[in-house]
Amino acid sequence: MRSHPILDQLGELGVRLGLDRIKAFLQVLGEPQFACPVVHVAGTNGKGSVSAYVTEALVAAGYRVGTTVSPHLEAINERVMINGLPVDDPTLTEAIEAIDRARWDWARSFGMESAPLTYFEFITCVAFHVFATQQVDVAVVEVGLGGRLDATNVVRPVVTAITQIGLDHTEVLGDTYEAIAVEKAGILKAGVPLILGTMPGEARAAIERRATAMGCPTWYPGRHLLREQRKEGWILTTPEGRLEQVTLAMPGAHQGSNALVALGVLHALRRQGFHLSDDAIRAGLSRARMPGRVEVLREGLIADGSHNLDGTRALAAWLATRPRPGRRILLWGMGEGRDAAEIIAPLLPLVDEVVTTRCRHPKARDPMELAHALQELDIVLAAGDAIETTLPEVFVEADETVVAGSLFVAGAARAIYYSGGLDGLEPGSVVPEEDG
Repeated sequence: MRSHPILDQLGELGVRLGLDRIKAFLQVLGEPQFACPVVHVAGTNGKGSVSAYVTEALVAAGYRVGTTVSPHLEAINERVMINGLPVDDPTLTEAIEAIDRARWDWARSFGMESAPLTYFEFITCVAFHVFATQQVDVAVVEVGLGGRLDATNVVRPVVTAITQIGLDHTEVLGDTYEAIAVEKAGILKAGVPLILGTMPGEARAAIERRATAMGCPTWYPGRHLLREQRKEGWILTTPEGRLEQVTLAMPGAHQGSNALVALGVLHALRRQGFHLSDDAIRAGLSRARMPGRVEVLREGLIADGSHNLDGTRALAAWLATRPRPGRRILLWGMGEGRDAAEIIAPLLPLVDEVVTTRCRHPKARDPMELAHALQELDIVLAAGDAIETTLPEVFVEADETVVAGSLFVAGAARAIYYSGGLDGLEPGSVVPEEDG
């Protein structure tokens, strides 16, 4: 399902952080967020991958798992999954319409002329409704923005995880690692185990202060969580034990860190009575995938949703491990309100040219304006058009095309590829004419 009129209307309201609205509404729904145990995952980057690893391992162990992540790349269904697969259109439509009826009844009971829920609050309620009606054994819930005031922070988790802290959404969360860490630490609950990923020292210190005050047992890299990469696979260690020969389907050294956080979550669940054998965990970690995360769609085409500095650093580190295939072009599109030159910088030594583009998202930047923001950089630069036209043009000129800058741009590239938009085309098959 690409869109729904109810969600389209709610999307116009924008983001409004806070828990009062969703808490009051969930009471009307019978508090479906408490229907099963929850793993709550926050972090600037990596939370989607960690959620995928945890989900697949639980499924491999025989559990029925609900997962909610954001944003979606192509279809709304990606936000509400059962056993790692997006729910079907009829299930999602029924849930959307049920939540919509309930919110209007709720609003009218108070004499309100509008039903005050944001898009994210609404879809979060849809996910909880689906999980309750589908009777999942456990839910993996990814934070949308921040943590403390995020709509998902109405759950009572049995384990929490904070994957990584970076300087993103600074206009909302604060402009220092410590300030952002404090916001994300808002998901901690008294006595609930916490698993941390690699992050700046001041961020970890801020989170640990909160964890100590709330009595949350905490595992973090270097002391409790250890990883080592060998030819036969990763070796991952937590206080619960050691897991060897772990292979990951998602590429990039950063995925070793994400898998280690996921193992910490799974081992914390095992300590609470979940039946999670090493074989099930290994199988789950090996098959977990996240669309649009360093994804090789076909020879000569890579899509990655990196949209902040830590994301492009991770993508650059992975590209640096690959042989340069020839002419590599970065097709770059991103949303408004971000420092394009700073975010793109790690990728520039690894590409021969940058072509700007845009997807259909209403907040996507105009390719010409984006090229203007990058014009001082030492790189061959061209302003493209909509990705539907620009991707095929770039693909036949480049030996390798890397699409990045936004999850929505990565999603658009996937949609073009899977709909046959590049059928019959080969990378590097057209040699561009020399100027002059």
